[in-house]
Amino acid sequence: MTAAKSAPKTDSKASDNGGHRLAKQQRQHRIAGLLERNAVTSQGQLVQLLTADGVVATQATVSRDLEELGAIKVRAAGGDSVYAIPDLPKEQRTPEDHLRRVLGDWVVDVDHSHNLVVLRTPPGSAHVVASAIDRAGLPTILGTVAGDDTILVVVAERSSGTKVASELRKLAGL
Repeated sequence: MTAAKSAPKTDSKASDNGGHRLAKQQRQHRIAGLLERNAVTSQGQLVQLLTADGVVATQATVSRDLEELGAIKVRAAGGDSVYAIPDLPKEQRTPEDHLRRVLGDWVVDVDHSHNLVVLRTPPGSAHVVASAIDRAGLPTILGTVAGDDTILVVVAERSSGTKVASELRKLAGL
């Protein structure tokens, strides 16, 4: 509870001291730079670094940004675990293990109809799962549309909703 109460104070101080909110792409670019230059061990530390850089961001926003950037924790010299963004080409493919982890953590139900698959997640989590599916570049999936707790997956014509739903259900451990 104490951490949740202190985050808004940090944000409001940053605003009072000329801090500003950046568009998502700008903020994520700034985060990537901070991770390259600093050994960031926690999301709270990253929020503090952004604040010191004049950028207002909550811990929840930073958490989503790290997920979308594909940031992972790696063991640094000295044994600390720090955030890093893997050097992958722009046409980044999400490894199956990452997709399995995201689906296993967030997908609670899978259903289908013809060439459509519907995934259900807890409220506010659909965008994380949709992003992981989109970045996976699966040849059987044309794309996703995410709401708050529901994702619509459009299946390629050469496949079927039944087949893709079964694959996603298996990856999610359902």
